[in-house]
Amino acid sequence: MKRKNLIAYASFGLASTLLFPNSSKAQENPVRKLDDVVVTASRTPKKQSETGKVVRVITSETLNRSQGRTLSQVLNEIAGITIGGSGGNPGEINAVYLRGSSPGYTLILIDGIPVNDASGISGEINISSVPIDQVERVEILKGGNSTLYGSDAVAGVINIITKKGRGKLSTNLLASAGSYDSYKQVLGLNGQIDKTSVAINISNADSRNFSTAKSALQDVEFEKDASHQKSISLNIGQQITDRLLLRSLLQAGVNEADLDNGAFTDGLDYDYKKSFLLAGFTGIYEIGKSRLDFNLSRNQVKNLFDNQASITNNQGNITNAEGSINYSLTNFLNINSGASYKYSDTKQISSYSATLIADNHISSLYTSALLTLKSGFNFEIGGRINKHSQYGSNFTYTLNPSFVIDKQYKIYVNVSSAYKVPSLYQLFSEYGNLDLKAETSKSYEAGFDLDLLPGKVNLNFNYFKRNINDVIDFGQSSSGKYVFTNQNLQQDNGYEAEIFFKPSNFINVNAFFAYVNGKQISPAGTSFNLLRRPTNSFGANVYIIFNRSFDFNISYKYTGDRADRYFDGTTFEVVEIPLKSYNMVNAYLQYKPSKKLTFFTDVKNILNEDYTEFAGYTTAGLNYQTGLKLDF
Repeated sequence: MKRKNLIAYASFGLASTLLFPNSSKAQENPVRKLDDVVVTASRTPKKQSETGKVVRVITSETLNRSQGRTLSQVLNEIAGITIGGSGGNPGEINAVYLRGSSPGYTLILIDGIPVNDASGISGEINISSVPIDQVERVEILKGGNSTLYGSDAVAGVINIITKKGRGKLSTNLLASAGSYDSYKQVLGLNGQIDKTSVAINISNADSRNFSTAKSALQDVEFEKDASHQKSISLNIGQQITDRLLLRSLLQAGVNEADLDNGAFTDGLDYDYKKSFLLAGFTGIYEIGKSRLDFNLSRNQVKNLFDNQASITNNQGNITNAEGSINYSLTNFLNINSGASYKYSDTKQISSYSATLIADNHISSLYTSALLTLKSGFNFEIGGRINKHSQYGSNFTYTLNPSFVIDKQYKIYVNVSSAYKVPSLYQLFSEYGNLDLKAETSKSYEAGFDLDLLPGKVNLNFNYFKRNINDVIDFGQSSSGKYVFTNQNLQQDNGYEAEIFFKPSNFINVNAFFAYVNGKQISPAGTSFNLLRRPTNSFGANVYIIFNRSFDFNISYKYTGDRADRYFDGTTFEVVEIPLKSYNMVNAYLQYKPSKKLTFFTDVKNILNEDYTEFAGYTTAGLNYQTGLKLDF
């Protein structure tokens, strides 16, 4: 897109401010506060002042100002998170690196329900398969949290909370177009009729002019690859009685994309089709000061790869059942106890390897006690016992004291353990190892969270240290066969600092700095740095409300130097290369001539940075999405 078009869009926004002024006071948009209520830290609604956990929230207001972005791109602007692939082909897999961890160490939830991929090698879900249009808010819980959430919550938990029916029944339409021949259409229905709430969201997104792989030669261009994403979300709630709420959730999607043959390697007639289906049933029953939560869900992922008639067809299914009760023994002591059962199975058929059919299951019991005193002292202690059908049993714990002074200043310490179970592929494939143990970790955190001026200035800082034992890697066993083994020790440490500042009712500013230092150590004592994860990153976000009709958001993020490895198909060697640091500047303009109509333009990579996230793969230069949203 030519720069004069960008100038035209910016001029349109500024002209709108002058031609359609509105003297009414802009809506309040306060900064982050200790009084903010979150759910993910304790599984029940709690103020941030009542928990010693580190929780960050992407609000519905922020998501509404991100109409031209993906969920991965929004998450990439959170302190301590790097989303690999967020700037590449929309059809590519996105990797979540939280506090320097590998993608499999972050548990992804949708409305509190775990969504793993039983057909994959490491088991993590591709977060790009969740359209941003279906999301109401996101809560990011940092640190080891396996006591409440089980496997994979080693570095943290990302809880994607979908839209629920509220208020009068209404419909919305969204249409946008932009760079790389990309188009998106969204239809939504949201509202409440008597005691029934309903939220339906149907979306379609296409991109047709973006090569996945990058050519190593400047004068060579690869074939342009297309991607298509279709998705539907249905959420129905029924208030049966004043005490009982039942809710059903259905999310289904299909991602299709053209692929290339690897780093720096073009590919013809290579494509994949991925389908995702989550069906869940949840309920909340309140009895006095007690609350019973239960959920039953089934998550299915299918991956079909077709490389010039060489087929790989993988399917994974996960069934989760869980019940928990939260009750207050006294005014200052709250108990949360629960039990969960998870059954996983997979069928994997490939032209390159033997068919894999496997399953396993894990059962867990957990209890967490939260002491909250009027003096401001809070203390959480909890434990979880797990029994796995293959490797046996393991135990995790949490010790989390915190202290709040004058309801404004919180200091906290968190000591916890966490774990990640081996995947079905790691256990039962031709490279599998039935003697694998769970990867286990110990994490230490300390920090402070200060409301220096409530509603105006919030400052927080946290330090973390994490050791992961029995890290699963691919290597040679004692018998000489190459299989998955518990080989390495991973050591990570770092800190994050953030400030949220509101100088006026019309301006919000938040800035962050994150430092991560990590390495893996082999049994032989050889150490190597973590790949694709920057040691230093920092950024800022400024949101300006000019009036009720026009607002503007600009964000900046610096991603520091990293390294990556790729397989060279010519020399058949693994090559390690440095990845240079880069600066990312994005801007969003929104104009509302009426309550029912919104025009927006989202401009990304304004500096037109030529940067790399994965060695040998492309990223988008200066690009934009512009469109409108109609509510009626």
